[in-house]
Amino acid sequence: MKSEQVLAAQLKEIYLFEMLDERQMAKMLQTSTSISLAARENLFEAGQPAQRFYLLKSGQVKLYCISADGDEKVMEIIFPSQTFAEAIIFMQRQVYPLSAEAISKSELISFSMQTFREILEQSHETCFHLMAIMSRRLHSRIDEINNLTLHNATYRLVTFLLDQLPSEAVELSEIHLVTPKSVVASRLAIQPETFSRILTRLFRKGLIDVHGNNITLLDVAGLRDLL
Repeated sequence: MKSEQVLAAQLKEIYLFEMLDERQMAKMLQTSTSISLAARENLFEAGQPAQRFYLLKSGQVKLYCISADGDEKVMEIIFPSQTFAEAIIFMQRQVYPLSAEAISKSELISFSMQTFREILEQSHETCFHLMAIMSRRLHSRIDEINNLTLHNATYRLVTFLLDQLPSEAVELSEIHLVTPKSVVASRLAIQPETFSRILTRLFRKGLIDVHGNNITLLDVAGLRDLL
Protein backbone atom coordinates (compact mmCIF):
# COMPACT_ATOMS: atom_id res chain seq x y z
CA MET A 1 0.00 0.00 0.00
CA LYS A 2 2.84 2.38 0.85
CA SER A 3 4.41 1.89 -2.58
CA GLU A 4 1.08 2.74 -4.22
CA GLN A 5 0.87 5.94 -2.17
CA VAL A 6 4.38 6.90 -3.24
CA LEU A 7 3.54 6.22 -6.89
CA ALA A 8 0.28 8.17 -6.61
CA ALA A 9 2.19 11.18 -5.23
CA GLN A 10 4.68 10.94 -8.11
CA LEU A 11 1.90 10.70 -10.69
CA LYS A 12 0.30 13.86 -9.32
CA GLU A 13 3.33 15.70 -10.72
CA ILE A 14 2.59 14.38 -14.23
CA TYR A 15 0.19 16.46 -16.34
CA LEU A 16 -1.89 13.47 -17.39
CA PHE A 17 -2.71 12.50 -13.80
CA GLU A 18 -2.74 15.79 -11.92
CA MET A 19 -6.51 16.30 -12.31
CA LEU A 20 -7.48 12.81 -11.06
CA ASP A 21 -9.16 12.49 -7.66
CA GLU A 22 -8.26 9.72 -5.18
CA ARG A 23 -10.83 7.28 -6.53
CA GLN A 24 -9.76 7.84 -10.14
CA MET A 25 -6.09 7.58 -9.23
CA ALA A 26 -6.68 4.29 -7.40
CA LYS A 27 -8.44 2.96 -10.49
CA MET A 28 -5.46 3.82 -12.70
CA LEU A 29 -2.97 2.37 -10.22
CA GLN A 30 -4.79 -0.96 -10.42
CA THR A 31 -3.95 -1.09 -14.13
CA SER A 32 -0.26 -0.13 -13.74
CA THR A 33 2.51 -2.52 -14.75
CA SER A 34 6.27 -2.06 -14.39
CA ILE A 35 8.46 -2.68 -17.45
CA SER A 36 12.25 -2.96 -17.76
CA LEU A 37 13.96 -2.48 -21.12
CA ALA A 38 17.56 -3.08 -22.07
CA ALA A 39 19.34 -0.61 -24.32
CA ARG A 40 18.09 -0.90 -27.93
CA GLU A 41 15.17 -3.10 -26.89
CA ASN A 42 11.86 -2.31 -28.59
CA LEU A 43 8.77 -1.51 -26.56
CA PHE A 44 6.30 -1.56 -29.44
CA GLU A 45 6.23 -1.34 -33.24
CA ALA A 46 4.34 1.07 -35.49
CA GLY A 47 1.01 -0.43 -36.52
CA GLN A 48 0.78 -2.67 -33.46
CA PRO A 49 -2.61 -2.58 -31.62
CA ALA A 50 -2.41 -0.06 -28.76
CA GLN A 51 -3.87 -0.86 -25.36
CA ARG A 52 -1.34 0.77 -23.01
CA PHE A 53 0.30 4.17 -22.59
CA TYR A 54 3.54 4.75 -20.69
CA LEU A 55 5.43 6.80 -18.12
CA LEU A 56 9.22 6.72 -18.28
CA LYS A 57 10.79 6.47 -14.81
CA SER A 58 14.47 6.24 -15.82
CA GLY A 59 16.57 5.97 -18.97
CA GLN A 60 15.63 7.29 -22.41
CA VAL A 61 13.26 6.10 -25.12
CA LYS A 62 13.08 7.22 -28.74
CA LEU A 63 9.91 7.30 -30.82
CA TYR A 64 10.73 6.77 -34.48
CA CYS A 65 9.45 5.77 -37.88
CA ILE A 66 11.08 4.20 -40.94
CA SER A 67 10.90 6.15 -44.19
CA ALA A 68 10.09 4.62 -47.58
CA ASP A 69 13.85 4.61 -48.26
CA GLY A 70 14.47 2.58 -45.12
CA ASP A 71 15.95 5.47 -43.11
CA GLU A 72 15.12 5.85 -39.43
CA LYS A 73 13.62 9.20 -38.41
CA VAL A 74 13.50 9.97 -34.68
CA MET A 75 10.31 11.90 -33.96
CA GLU A 76 10.76 12.38 -30.23
CA ILE A 77 13.12 11.53 -27.38
CA ILE A 78 11.36 10.65 -24.12
CA PHE A 79 13.05 11.57 -20.84
CA PRO A 80 12.22 10.51 -17.25
CA SER A 81 8.86 11.76 -15.89
CA GLN A 82 7.44 12.08 -19.41
CA THR A 83 4.44 10.11 -20.66
CA PHE A 84 4.00 8.88 -24.22
CA ALA A 85 1.42 7.13 -26.42
CA GLU A 86 -1.40 8.76 -24.42
CA ALA A 87 -2.69 10.65 -27.47
CA ILE A 88 -3.91 7.33 -28.89
CA ILE A 89 -6.57 7.33 -26.15
CA PHE A 90 -8.43 9.94 -28.18
CA MET A 91 -7.91 8.35 -31.60
CA GLN A 92 -10.50 6.27 -33.41
CA ARG A 93 -7.86 3.85 -34.70
CA GLN A 94 -6.18 2.27 -31.69
CA VAL A 95 -2.71 1.47 -33.07
CA TYR A 96 0.72 2.88 -32.32
CA PRO A 97 1.66 5.31 -35.13
CA LEU A 98 5.38 5.14 -34.24
CA SER A 99 7.81 2.57 -32.91
CA ALA A 100 9.44 2.92 -29.48
CA GLU A 101 12.93 1.72 -28.54
CA ALA A 102 15.01 2.20 -25.41
CA ILE A 103 18.13 4.30 -26.04
CA SER A 104 19.60 3.20 -22.73
CA LYS A 105 18.50 0.83 -19.99
CA SER A 106 15.04 2.09 -19.02
CA GLU A 107 12.33 1.57 -16.42
CA LEU A 108 8.72 2.35 -17.32
CA ILE A 109 5.20 2.05 -16.00
CA SER A 110 2.35 1.24 -18.37
CA PHE A 111 -1.33 2.06 -17.87
CA SER A 112 -4.59 0.95 -19.46
CA MET A 113 -5.89 3.29 -22.16
CA GLN A 114 -9.38 1.85 -21.80
CA THR A 115 -9.54 2.61 -18.07
CA PHE A 116 -8.31 6.16 -18.56
CA ARG A 117 -10.87 6.68 -21.32
CA GLU A 118 -13.65 5.43 -19.04
CA ILE A 119 -12.60 7.89 -16.32
CA LEU A 120 -12.87 10.78 -18.77
CA GLU A 121 -16.24 9.57 -20.08
CA GLN A 122 -17.61 9.42 -16.54
CA SER A 123 -16.42 12.89 -15.47
CA HIS A 124 -16.90 15.98 -17.65
CA GLU A 125 -14.97 18.08 -15.12
CA THR A 126 -11.92 15.82 -15.36
CA CYS A 127 -12.19 15.76 -19.14
CA PHE A 128 -12.32 19.57 -19.49
CA HIS A 129 -9.44 19.97 -17.04
CA LEU A 130 -7.31 17.65 -19.14
CA MET A 131 -8.29 19.51 -22.32
CA ALA A 132 -7.03 22.77 -20.78
CA ILE A 133 -3.71 21.18 -19.86
CA MET A 134 -3.28 19.61 -23.30
CA SER A 135 -4.09 22.95 -24.95
CA ARG A 136 -1.14 24.55 -23.15
CA ARG A 137 1.09 21.68 -24.24
CA LEU A 138 -0.11 22.11 -27.83
CA HIS A 139 1.14 25.70 -27.84
CA SER A 140 4.54 24.40 -26.75
CA ARG A 141 4.51 21.95 -29.67
CA ILE A 142 3.64 24.76 -32.09
CA ASP A 143 6.72 26.65 -30.89
CA GLU A 144 8.80 23.52 -31.53
CA ILE A 145 7.39 23.19 -35.06
CA ASN A 146 8.25 26.83 -35.76
CA ASN A 147 11.75 26.19 -34.48
CA LEU A 148 12.17 23.19 -36.80
CA THR A 149 10.77 24.90 -39.89
CA LEU A 150 11.81 28.54 -39.60
CA HIS A 151 15.29 28.45 -38.06
CA ASN A 152 18.59 27.03 -39.16
CA ALA A 153 20.32 23.95 -37.88
CA THR A 154 22.58 25.80 -35.41
CA TYR A 155 19.57 27.50 -33.83
CA ARG A 156 17.77 24.17 -33.48
CA LEU A 157 20.75 22.44 -31.91
CA VAL A 158 21.55 25.27 -29.48
CA THR A 159 17.88 25.48 -28.48
CA PHE A 160 17.84 21.74 -27.83
CA LEU A 161 20.96 21.93 -25.67
CA LEU A 162 19.61 24.83 -23.63
CA ASP A 163 16.30 23.02 -23.15
CA GLN A 164 18.22 20.41 -21.15
CA LEU A 165 19.05 23.01 -18.48
CA PRO A 166 17.01 24.32 -15.56
CA SER A 167 15.45 27.65 -16.55
CA GLU A 168 17.51 29.55 -13.95
CA ALA A 169 20.88 28.15 -15.02
CA VAL A 170 23.48 30.80 -15.86
CA GLU A 171 26.74 28.88 -15.60
CA LEU A 172 27.16 25.17 -15.99
CA SER A 173 29.38 22.76 -14.11
CA GLU A 174 28.49 19.07 -14.54
CA ILE A 175 25.52 18.71 -16.87
CA HIS A 176 25.93 16.34 -19.79
CA LEU A 177 23.81 15.37 -22.75
CA VAL A 178 23.99 11.58 -22.84
CA THR A 179 21.56 10.89 -25.68
CA PRO A 180 23.54 9.52 -28.65
CA LYS A 181 24.39 12.31 -31.05
CA SER A 182 22.98 10.39 -34.01
CA VAL A 183 19.59 10.24 -32.27
CA VAL A 184 19.64 13.96 -31.43
CA ALA A 185 20.57 14.83 -35.03
CA SER A 186 17.68 12.78 -36.39
CA ARG A 187 15.30 14.34 -33.87
CA LEU A 188 16.34 17.86 -34.97
CA ALA A 189 16.22 17.05 -38.71
CA ILE A 190 19.95 17.74 -39.10
CA GLN A 191 22.22 15.69 -41.33
CA PRO A 192 24.94 13.87 -39.32
CA GLU A 193 27.79 15.69 -41.08
CA THR A 194 26.12 19.07 -40.48
CA PHE A 195 25.54 18.13 -36.84
CA SER A 196 29.26 17.35 -36.43
CA ARG A 197 30.29 20.65 -38.06
CA ILE A 198 28.05 22.63 -35.73
CA LEU A 199 29.46 20.87 -32.67
CA THR A 200 33.00 21.58 -33.87
CA ARG A 201 32.17 25.27 -34.39
CA LEU A 202 30.63 25.57 -30.92
CA PHE A 203 33.63 23.78 -29.42
CA ARG A 204 36.12 26.15 -31.08
CA LYS A 205 34.17 29.09 -29.67
CA GLY A 206 34.56 27.63 -26.18
CA LEU A 207 30.83 27.18 -25.72
CA ILE A 208 30.75 23.40 -25.33
CA ASP A 209 33.05 20.46 -24.75
CA VAL A 210 32.48 17.15 -26.54
CA HIS A 211 33.63 13.71 -25.41
CA GLY A 212 32.06 10.93 -27.45
CA ASN A 213 28.32 11.03 -26.84
CA ASN A 214 28.64 13.45 -23.90
CA ILE A 215 28.25 17.16 -24.48
CA THR A 216 29.11 19.58 -21.68
CA LEU A 217 27.79 23.14 -21.92
CA LEU A 218 30.61 25.43 -20.82
CA ASP A 219 29.16 28.87 -21.55
CA VAL A 220 25.38 29.01 -21.11
CA ALA A 221 25.22 32.79 -21.53
CA GLY A 222 27.23 32.55 -24.73
CA LEU A 223 24.91 29.88 -26.13
CA ARG A 224 21.88 32.01 -25.30
CA ASP A 225 23.50 34.97 -27.06
CA LEU A 226 23.54 32.91 -30.27
CA LEU A 227 19.73 32.86 -30.19
